[in-house]
Amino acid sequence: MTTWQGWQHFATTDPPAPPQPDAPPRNTEERLAYHSSFVTIRTPAITTLAPQVRTLMILGRHQQTTARPSLIVTGPAAAGKTTALLHVGRACHLAHTRKNPAPPGSAHATAPVAYVLVPPGATAKTLITEFARYLGIPVTTRMTQTQITDAVCHTYTQAGVQLVLIDEIHRLNPRTTTGAQTADLIKDLTERLPATFVYAGINVTDTPLFTGTRGAQLAGRATLITCGPLPARHGTRQPFRDVITDIENALDLHHHKPGTLPRHAPYLHQRTAGRIGSLTRLIRQAAVTAITDGTERITKTTLDAIRLDHLAEQHARPTRNR
Repeated sequence: MTTWQGWQHFATTDPPAPPQPDAPPRNTEERLAYHSSFVTIRTPAITTLAPQVRTLMILGRHQQTTARPSLIVTGPAAAGKTTALLHVGRACHLAHTRKNPAPPGSAHATAPVAYVLVPPGATAKTLITEFARYLGIPVTTRMTQTQITDAVCHTYTQAGVQLVLIDEIHRLNPRTTTGAQTADLIKDLTERLPATFVYAGINVTDTPLFTGTRGAQLAGRATLITCGPLPARHGTRQPFRDVITDIENALDLHHHKPGTLPRHAPYLHQRTAGRIGSLTRLIRQAAVTAITDGTERITKTTLDAIRLDHLAEQHARPTRNR
């Protein structure tokens, strides 16, 4: 998805759909493929991020003199940050293309959304090269960073990019020389491109991104949205159990009894530490196991037998040994 063609395919391809009562049953391979890709569960992070992005895009639409307000999505690993980012990006892409369809016979569709990953050990030149690669802007080894930046700003403006999503922002360290130059590049882009910037990264408030002069500039322009583990309870609500119910309702298993997984919400919260990424992986793996072994249902025994990602296992181990 870090090229325009890949992003357009992602945004315009119908996401996986849960089984419908009136639809013919899917075969085994189709159901395995479905649980591999699976539906996007609407988490609190998505619910919060979507209207915020929409509002900031409207707020910055006619702003000319300074950088537009931006958003930072932060939180621990496996908390659903990238999923939320991609969901909002897809919604923006589809809303724009519905309102602004390409003229018949036109070979030049607008590109309302750009999705860029900060490369490991990013320098200003390697990052701006990623921006160029997204829209297929030719870059040669002889080109300077300034030349590439000018080409990116011109092409992005001509293509109508309105929303720039920058993932893995925690890889930047403004305390180093290269990191400082890269942070300055991003600041330059926010001032030169008529687009709203949304960043996502792991626990960015604990990194140098929010300290020092450059960090203060970023913090002063960005709204922070925390995409943390889901609590078991929030007042009278049970957000973690609600997400489990949504996941269970999306399963495509022949003999699974509805309500089984929500009853195990305390156990699942302990296993996954409330991380949405770990939770969905655990249940999807259990669903694949249930299909391949023929049981077609998920039980606590099934869940117990599945090894989770190392982060979740580390978090769960002290509790499980009590």
